[in-house]
Amino acid sequence: MTQQPFSRPGAIDLSALKRPAAPAPSPASGAPGAPGAPGAPAGSAGGGTSYSVDITEENFQATIEASMTAPVVLVFYSRTRMPESGQLADDLQTVADEFEGRFLAGLVDIDAAPSIAQAMQIPSIPLVVAVIDGRPAPLLQDPLPLEELRTAMTQVMQQLTSQGITGRHQPRAGAPVEATDEGEEPQVDPRYAAAQEALGDGDIDRAVAEYQKLVDANPADAEAAAGLAMAKVLQRTQGVDLQKAREAAAANPDDVDAQTMVADLDMLGGHVDDAFNRLVELVRRSSGDERNQAREHLLGLFGAVGNDDPRVLRGRQNLASALF
Repeated sequence: MTQQPFSRPGAIDLSALKRPAAPAPSPASGAPGAPGAPGAPAGSAGGGTSYSVDITEENFQATIEASMTAPVVLVFYSRTRMPESGQLADDLQTVADEFEGRFLAGLVDIDAAPSIAQAMQIPSIPLVVAVIDGRPAPLLQDPLPLEELRTAMTQVMQQLTSQGITGRHQPRAGAPVEATDEGEEPQVDPRYAAAQEALGDGDIDRAVAEYQKLVDANPADAEAAAGLAMAKVLQRTQGVDLQKAREAAAANPDDVDAQTMVADLDMLGGHVDDAFNRLVELVRRSSGDERNQAREHLLGLFGAVGNDDPRVLRGRQNLASALF
């Protein structure tokens, strides 16, 4: 299959970080990575919060090892050298608490822990690095506003969910990170185990079926609904050549199947607004069954991203304008 991985300016390709995983029990929450999900209020960088920790030489290795259970996101900052990098660290704390353990924010003050910055070969600040299974990769290099940071982390968490990486960290309330005992298996949430196993095996059809069972049994399960929506995007794009799909869409601008396929591929590539805009315009210029097909497909993509996402809110407004 030829597809573009998740990408945005200054972002990383997470497509190689596939592994089966299962979430540890945690308080109820909304869809994976849903901005605005309930969470403990975050404070400013310093002391840590439920899902963030100040990194020192003493706990650095344990924090990296914690990425074997669920992602760790390190932010390198200096309030004295670049105050906006300190604000980014504060905002990452806020977002980490909102995600309720889907990732642990590790705050690295390069003035207090210069040896860590040297060991990681940090070229400049701010820098945000994702660590999964002990493997670090640069994620962001700009001091994004809080809302844009939420959007970026939502995209990352959605992609990881679609790859079966759905573990959660337990609340820490500023406590030191404890390394997982060697050989200890993470606790499995039985609701999602079958679907996650299917994703880890690369069996997308089975993952869709398992998520569908969960949604049928409990339509209010937002996490299952988001997982189902993302799994369906993966299912529809299996074996698709991106270049050929784009050429077909360009040659047939009113072909609903061709346009929805490129919209799906845009979603997988992280180009969410492009996917939404493509289908909104298709709705605007189509009618009858084709218009309804495009609208229904777009609503499915809204569900994959999450109703609280600002891009979805804009997309719904644009869709309403196109319809009426």
